[in-house]
Amino acid sequence: MIPMASIILYIVSLIILFVVIETAVRRGINSSIVGQAIEKKFGITEEKKKSFFDNDLDDER
Repeated sequence: MIPMASIILYIVSLIILFVVIETAVRRGINSSIVGQAIEKKFGITEEKKKSFFDNDLDDER
């Protein structure tokens, strides 16, 4: 019999993996040439959420 903790750990790890892959694909499409062309042609834009990582200490803007 499989312990309940390992099942829960497996499910949590799958959720984290899903979020990471979804974010990578979404950013990849939005920053690609095709994604930028679609935004220009149809005006479809997604509101960008502020992330903790957007405000880097070494950012020299």
